Amino acid sequence: MEPSSVSKSSLFGQLGWLDLVVVAGIIGTLVWYFKRKGKKEEAPVIKTIKTSPAAGTAAAGGASKGLIGKLKASGKSVVVFYGSQTGTAEEFASRLAKEATRYGLKAMAVDPEDTELDEISKLSTEIENCLAIFCMATYGEGDPTDNAQEFYDWLQNGDEQLNGLNYAVFGLGNKTYEHYNAMGKYVDKRMEQLGGNRIYEAGVGDDDGNIEDDFISWKEGLWAKVCEVFNVEASAEEFGLRQFKFISHEDVDRSKVFKGEIGKLGSFDLQKPPYGMKNPYLAPVRVNRELHRGGDRSCMHIEIDISQSKLRYESGDHVVVYPINDSESVHKIGELLGQDLDVAFSLVNVDEQASKKNPFPCPTTFRVALSHYLDITSQPRSHVLKELIPYAADAKDKEFLERITANTPEGKKLYSQWVNESCRNIVTILEDLPSVKPALDHLCELLPKLQPRFYSISSSPKVHPERIHITAVLVDYTTQTGRKAKGVATSWLKAKLPIAVDDPQLHPRVPVYVRHSQFRLPTQVQTPVILIGPGTGLAPFRGFIQERHWHRQQGKPVGKTMLFFGCRRETEDFLYQEELKQYEEDGTLTMHVAFSRDRSEKVYVTHLLERKAADVWQILNDGKGHIYVCGDAKSMARDVHSILEKVCQQHGGLSSDEAVKFIKKLEETKRYSADVWS
Repeated sequence: MEPSSVSKSSLFGQLGWLDLVVVAGIIGTLVWYFKRKGKKEEAPVIKTIKTSPAAGTAAAGGASKGLIGKLKASGKSVVVFYGSQTGTAEEFASRLAKEATRYGLKAMAVDPEDTELDEISKLSTEIENCLAIFCMATYGEGDPTDNAQEFYDWLQNGDEQLNGLNYAVFGLGNKTYEHYNAMGKYVDKRMEQLGGNRIYEAGVGDDDGNIEDDFISWKEGLWAKVCEVFNVEASAEEFGLRQFKFISHEDVDRSKVFKGEIGKLGSFDLQKPPYGMKNPYLAPVRVNRELHRGGDRSCMHIEIDISQSKLRYESGDHVVVYPINDSESVHKIGELLGQDLDVAFSLVNVDEQASKKNPFPCPTTFRVALSHYLDITSQPRSHVLKELIPYAADAKDKEFLERITANTPEGKKLYSQWVNESCRNIVTILEDLPSVKPALDHLCELLPKLQPRFYSISSSPKVHPERIHITAVLVDYTTQTGRKAKGVATSWLKAKLPIAVDDPQLHPRVPVYVRHSQFRLPTQVQTPVILIGPGTGLAPFRGFIQERHWHRQQGKPVGKTMLFFGCRRETEDFLYQEELKQYEEDGTLTMHVAFSRDRSEKVYVTHLLERKAADVWQILNDGKGHIYVCGDAKSMARDVHSILEKVCQQHGGLSSDEAVKFIKKLEETKRYSADVWS
């Protein structure tokens, strides 16, 4: 029989089912290819979406790709970048973007972390009359904020030309720190070096003073200059545009509603590493005990379990804790505004091109937003109170809000007295102005974010690899109005009491992650160190001392460890007294302790440092040792710096200028490190 006479049925009968699938797939692919080859590509259908004028968007089909694409699609020419660690710089950037509308300009607030940085160099050529504004906070000892680190690196390492890009810079810092506003000053200088056109002098805001006043004064001058440079005029109308629209979800599936998660929905129910800023680990609290033995203050020693997290830390790192607001304060807001707090809702950006679609994770409920995402305990800035004016039903309340938010010397003084000095938060303000009933969704848009808290880890992973120790003083005081004020995080942590069982699943939990630090012990353990930390400034040094003791136990030669510690009374607040004395007895530690209230004459760590000046010089100069300071930046850290300069002069024979250079060299070579706060 000839091959051609073989029937189809007999042919396919010889093939298995898997062979048939493969053959059919090949035939289908060939048919599709030859049909497509002779056919022109169809243009995609783009759906046009209308938006409100406030949104300033003309694009469609969702957000355009890239910064320049978004600016072109929305008709915007002003971009406000922010480097923010605590949320203030981000808030200022959003306010500037919003205020641009008053001058007939369209603006966008942008996180540089979400930007292809090379696009910045193209702004002046791609966007007509472009203006770039930078609100840049300085973090720690002159460092960029986490979200501005890549931008900082780009400025440092890049040689991009900005081609006359119009720009202005406002820096946020704190004068109690040595490197005051270092990031803002650097960005301003570097932008000019790369060919940018500074249209207005850089502003500096001091968080130790009144950063709100600094910002308002600067932006008034900025907008005046913008009018001159871009030939625009300010509208007489005060713009109170909403940045986010409110959407109520009546029949939403509650499993799709955020319950306090920072990033991914459901991440608290199903925990998966890696853990970090957007995905904190719910760490069990295994120990929570009081360290003070008397007095009316409280200091907690807390141990959290990280054995199941894959989190790793080093001595000197920080543990970052996401706190929750007091439930009574949250309930009070709902009560004052007559709002059901369990309503599910979303706030959605009216600008489709904005990278930030929601001010916090949405959809959620008012109760969750006020508990987990919004700061309801700090003093609200004047611009927040200004937005409350239309909600005042009583003429007296309205007139008072107008006076207190007026940008005049009298208005600033009244605001400072009534809000800041009296420690009024949004809850107490609503209590004291009973006719002011803002829409709760608008209030949620106005309030700043509840920020995570950073604590110096007070343990060493060499000794406690599966636990992180926290040492924290409870914040609890009475305000001028007679109200009790409590620290959000410390009050919340105080209540996290472990139960007497060994199962971690049954212990209270706190959302945490580890932020790595440059506050490090010398790599050579034989290098001598000086540790200066009064109060809870002892925290990172407890970890350092544990680590040095561990190395000694391993038989390694460990350099001298000299600790300067201070507290009020030996019998009340000498933290970890027995532990430290044991280290002193076994030779790990040399300790000098100042008690400021045990004698008629107050003695502080700085006094002891002066008394031991010769030993300090010997360690720093002859021993090539390292010195570490932890605690209050405003007075203690500054005093230590001044004393060290005197030590160099008195015991090193250096001139004043030489002493300054010597200390500067210690800082540059990481032999003089500070972990301080204001």
